[in-house]
Amino acid sequence: MAATQQEARSCARTPKRTNMASFNKIESRNDPENDPFRSKYKARELLREIYCSAGLRAAKLGAVEYYLGVNHVDTEELPAGQEHLMNCMKLLERCRVSSLNVSLFIHVRNQLGILWAGRDETETAQGFLETAESIYQRYMKEDGSPPTDMTEYFAAEESLLTHQERIKRFELAYTHTMYYLAQVYKNLGQTERAATYCHTTLQRQLQLNQFTPMEWALNAATLSQYYITKGRYMEGRHCLSAATVISDLAGEVPSEAAAQENEAESERREHLRQKRAEIARCWIKYCLNLLQDAKKQLEDNIGELDTDRQEELKRARRREEEEEEKGRKSALLFGSEDTFDSIASIEEKVMCLFPLDFTEARSVFLVGQNHVTQAKDYFQMDGYVTDHIEILQDHSALFRSLAFFEEDLERRCKMHKRRVDMLEPICNDLNAQYYLMIRRQLMFELAETYNEMMDLKLALANRQADTQSLDNHTIKKFNHLCSASAKYFQMFLDSLCSPEGKFPERLEEEVLRPALVARFRVARLHSRFISTSPTVQLDNLNKSLENYKYVVQYCEANPEAGATVETELELSKEMAGLLPLKINRLKARMASNN
Repeated sequence: MAATQQEARSCARTPKRTNMASFNKIESRNDPENDPFRSKYKARELLREIYCSAGLRAAKLGAVEYYLGVNHVDTEELPAGQEHLMNCMKLLERCRVSSLNVSLFIHVRNQLGILWAGRDETETAQGFLETAESIYQRYMKEDGSPPTDMTEYFAAEESLLTHQERIKRFELAYTHTMYYLAQVYKNLGQTERAATYCHTTLQRQLQLNQFTPMEWALNAATLSQYYITKGRYMEGRHCLSAATVISDLAGEVPSEAAAQENEAESERREHLRQKRAEIARCWIKYCLNLLQDAKKQLEDNIGELDTDRQEELKRARRREEEEEEKGRKSALLFGSEDTFDSIASIEEKVMCLFPLDFTEARSVFLVGQNHVTQAKDYFQMDGYVTDHIEILQDHSALFRSLAFFEEDLERRCKMHKRRVDMLEPICNDLNAQYYLMIRRQLMFELAETYNEMMDLKLALANRQADTQSLDNHTIKKFNHLCSASAKYFQMFLDSLCSPEGKFPERLEEEVLRPALVARFRVARLHSRFISTSPTVQLDNLNKSLENYKYVVQYCEANPEAGATVETELELSKEMAGLLPLKINRLKARMASNN
């Protein structure tokens, strides 16, 4: 049995010196017949008292070494700190783990884990921390009573801790073990294990009421991003909902007027606005990934909505909802009596199952768009160029994902126009020297967006062309979109050229696929321009052939490139064979008309 407070105090008393062998012989002669082992039991108690006293002495000396170790680590004298912490370990090796010393056993291994992790000796740190974890688990299984805290070794009797306070401190030490192990597993690349330990740490911090609201909230929001990448949207939503609720515990953002008058209020305003904006960005990623993953489930082989698949998934929805409810019951949920209902209330406002139609997709889109507004309010173009543009790109991607679910082609086209309106001014205003990579991303996205709008306009026109041919307005609109798409693809390609304007002979790996796809798209776009002028037609066909041939020739010269653009390469080969025939027919017709 573990020592109680009274037993711990009795352990502190120094036992009388006694020759145990003589004691046993003499006393055993006086044992009454009805209690023949009385002296043996008495000897056992005395031995226990001696052992207890020796254990307490080792624990006290170990605690001194521990505090010296921490002191040296805090002053960045790491070798001395390590020496004292290892001395503590050696002293404890003489003792069995008990309620008297288990807290020290865990604390010293936590500190050694931190020390070795700081030296990038991750596996060494892992060993100390996993041992601390197993000591805690074994102690809780075999004993479980509130253990003595290290501070009590040197405290007066009236200053000894209550059982409740002992438990809280012991559990907090183990929470630190969980936290440090989460970092270790992350550094070792064991992401799933790291996420599990991080989740457990956050839950325990709430239970023990030992957390800083905004720091906790940001950690929970960050954890959500892991769950999202694994398609575990229920857990991701739960983390984000908890992050939102707990971040509110940090209080209201000071007004701008108050911040101008007080430096502390100014710093607090900046801190709260930034952290809440970062949490908002995590919400944006949640909504965007949920829509994108739903699209992957629902699209056919040409990227359109597969209605048969849609109906199949709708029929399976009831089973998914039942699984979600089971998952909630078995999941490690955050919250206390004060926060649990608030977290659940936020969860109810956004789904975690894949949206299967426009109405469901729009509800997810609107949540994401609300957080875009919140994030942009802090990460403004003036001061946060990169962050602001990344948020705009996510907003654009939200519109693109929503457009997939929209059956009305005209409305779908307007969604893509919104994307152009938000990205085009930024792309044209950015400094090409300082923001080259971002401009390339924007140019490529604008080219693809105009391309999608062009396809939609043509599809709309073809629906009407059953009874009439394309009118001049439609042709002009189609050519404008075709020209805009080709312009931005060409701008992207031009950005790869040297200062002298020469296109690279060999493309860098990070731009290989985008560059070849851009060439392929430019070829396709030039072949789609609508014109009644044979001269213009011939010029466009020649430009188209030139770009198709580039894709084919580059992949022949660099065979490894073909694997990155298999579909485009196959079509380019086909068009490079067909277009010369078409060009020759056009030339022949032009010659006969002269």
